[in-house]
Amino acid sequence: MSFLKITNLRKSYGALEILKDINIEIEEGGFLVLVGPSGCGKSTLLNTIAGLEPITSGEIAIRGRSVAGLPPSQRDIAMVFQSYALYPNMTVAGNIAFGMEIRGVPKDEREKAIKQVADMLQIGHLLDRKPSQLSGGQRQRVAMGRALVRNPQVFLFDEPLSNLDAKLRVDMRTEIKRLHQRMKTTIVYVTHDQIEAMTLATKIAVLKDGVLQQFGSPADIYNNPANMFVADFMGSPAMNLLQAKVFQNGDGLAVALARPDGEPLKLSVAHAPAALGAYRDKEVVFGIRPEALTDPDGADRNARALVEGDCLIEVVEPAGADTFAVTHLGGKEIVARLRADVPITAGQNARLAFNLDKAVFFDPQSQLRIA
Repeated sequence: MSFLKITNLRKSYGALEILKDINIEIEEGGFLVLVGPSGCGKSTLLNTIAGLEPITSGEIAIRGRSVAGLPPSQRDIAMVFQSYALYPNMTVAGNIAFGMEIRGVPKDEREKAIKQVADMLQIGHLLDRKPSQLSGGQRQRVAMGRALVRNPQVFLFDEPLSNLDAKLRVDMRTEIKRLHQRMKTTIVYVTHDQIEAMTLATKIAVLKDGVLQQFGSPADIYNNPANMFVADFMGSPAMNLLQAKVFQNGDGLAVALARPDGEPLKLSVAHAPAALGAYRDKEVVFGIRPEALTDPDGADRNARALVEGDCLIEVVEPAGADTFAVTHLGGKEIVARLRADVPITAGQNARLAFNLDKAVFFDPQSQLRIA
């Protein structure tokens, strides 16, 4: 049985519909990340789970019990906000203990819980300080500690790392992942950062304009995007999406990709999805991740369908562990991810290997993946 289940959920403000028929479920101990661009409805969805926003229709159930009409205090959830929401006049210990004091937890139990979470979050040396004396990362740990002492059924995180600098975000992301692995508590986490989503989640829900675009594991979302929005949004650099024409090639299919100068680049598509046959002599959108477009010596030797082609390299971007090369195919600028030491020069042709095991195809009109 699903631990947290959201069924046919809708949320409207008057005539404006914010969430449109959302269906999501997560197992106990799962880490669900709600991801999408600003204004997609992810924070509103989190607030409906928390009870901070009433739903217009649908159902929210935790451990098989409907919580749709319950106030936040009766849902057994704890929330960590983007703004930390700490009391400035209280110490770290006071902030962590405040909720327990309100609930009448005995002092010895409070002190034991404070020590436990302080040790877990490595903030024991900060317990006598005020929030104004803490860094952003330390304040976030205190906010997490205040939630942890509640020992709730579900933790809710609303973009908790967005106020931190880049390095601290990475460090705190690791801490949250370690915390989840240790406690095995159910977490729902909101972010607009798809790297956070990929690294933290056991399941990802991608939202756009209040509509659930895809729900699945990080690997499924990344490798088998349901539509062009998911393909473009999830991944850094983003998936290359280019116009291609499907044609018959012997007993199989191939795609032709226009080049700025010269003949189109033709790639034989082994193991093509069965539905691609319906697009013979038609245009499709051909999707391939930058890491599946690389120098021949750096290509995946286990790939069943490696096809090579010459491309004019326009820009070379060394990036430490990798080198990114920009070329034009299918009427678009696309990015290849190469080995760091590969000899490649802007303005010259280079041989690139296409791993077509990793290629996906989309209908240009519906923008849905051709399965």
